[in-house]
Amino acid sequence: MIGVLGGTFDPIHFGHLRTALDVMQGVGLAEVRFIPLHRAVHRDQPRVAGPLRLRMLQLAIAEQPGFVVDDRELQRQGDSYMVDTLTSLREDLEQRPLCLILGGDAFEHFLSWRQPLDILRLAHLVVMQRPRHEQRIDDPPLRRLLEDHRAAHRDELHQAPAGRILFQTVTQLSISSTKIRELIAAGYSPRYLLPESVLQILETERLYRG
Repeated sequence: MIGVLGGTFDPIHFGHLRTALDVMQGVGLAEVRFIPLHRAVHRDQPRVAGPLRLRMLQLAIAEQPGFVVDDRELQRQGDSYMVDTLTSLREDLEQRPLCLILGGDAFEHFLSWRQPLDILRLAHLVVMQRPRHEQRIDDPPLRRLLEDHRAAHRDELHQAPAGRILFQTVTQLSISSTKIRELIAAGYSPRYLLPESVLQILETERLYRG
C-alpha cells in the first residue's frame, strides 16, 4: 500500500517527516511518496523554485527506507490538482491500494477540492490527527461522506484500492514552513526544526532572507 503526501515543502521540516513516518508505521504503508506541487491552488505560491525544493526533499528523506520523492507535479504544467496526480499514480499502480495523507484542517475543506468524489474513488484518505483529539465535522455534507466511508481499522484500507477514510494519530510537533521562513527572515537560525542537510542548503543558497 502506497501513501501520498503532497505540499509545497517550502522548506521540508521535521513536522512533515515525523508525521509521515507515524502514518507509514501506523497504517502499514510500504512507502510514502512526497510530491512537491508545481503551482498552488488553495495556498500561497512557493517561495523557492521547484528544483531546489525537490533537492531539499531528496536530502531530507535519503536515510529513511520507504520514503520516496515523486516529481510528477513539478513536471506537469499548470495548477497542481490532486485528482490529476492520483489519476496518474493510479495508471502506474493499477489496483494497488493508494492512500492520500492529509491534515485535519485540509480534510475540513475536502469537498471544496476539484472533483473530491473522484479523489475518493482513486484513493483512500488518511486524516492525521493530534493525540487525544477527535476530529469535529460541522459541515453536514462532509459528515455524511465520512459516515458512508469511514474505516474502523487500517485493515479495511488494505482490502480495497480506494474509497475509505481513516483517522490516524500522529506526533504533535508545532513546526511550520511559515515559521521557519519567518525565523530566517528575522535573522534567527531554524536549526533543530529541520534536517541538517536542508539547513545547509538554506544557508548556502541564502533562502528566505529578509
